[in-house]
Amino acid sequence: MRKNKDWVGDTNSVFKMLASSHHSNSTRESYDYYATDPKAAHLLLEVMPQLNNIWECACGEKHLAKVFEDKGILARSSDIINRCNNEVFDFLNINNLEWAGDIVTNPPYRYAKEFIQKGLQIIPEGRYLCMFLKVTFLEGKGRKQMFLNTPPKYVFVSSSRINCAMNGRFEGLRSTGGSAVAYAWFVWEKGYKGDTIIKWIN
Repeated sequence: MRKNKDWVGDTNSVFKMLASSHHSNSTRESYDYYATDPKAAHLLLEVMPQLNNIWECACGEKHLAKVFEDKGILARSSDIINRCNNEVFDFLNINNLEWAGDIVTNPPYRYAKEFIQKGLQIIPEGRYLCMFLKVTFLEGKGRKQMFLNTPPKYVFVSSSRINCAMNGRFEGLRSTGGSAVAYAWFVWEKGYKGDTIIKWIN
């Protein structure tokens, strides 16, 4: 048996950690709110220092946004509900929207594809859209066509696990030894048509 495993649990535990609707012990967070360890933002800035004028459009309790704010590159933080005096904004349902900067967020996973499409629609050529997503987001026939039509310029795979906690409750994850999910930063540069470059971080 391999030592120093990333995570240990019973036969259903991996599904509970993934918050699968069929296996979870508790009700999935109604707004699909899974807060991201701020370390993810620091790692992104190490490989994408050119990010600026950032809109964090699913900010939750600003775990990522605070990192960008401290760096002086956050322009806007919003979410569909108010969790920490943020701007209340339904990102997917506002028409005639434009943003003359970069967009960085961990979107609600069930709407990740829609967040990507909306983000690419509203930013200008040359600006960046960065989405923190499960590595398994690369799978799927429906997403394949999106990747072919609008390929991400980079996928930065985290070689060590980064925690995302339901409702921002990181304490429970720490007591179980960490996340059972592998994540990556998916980075689009609007207008890019080349092959996707995969790199490793963390």
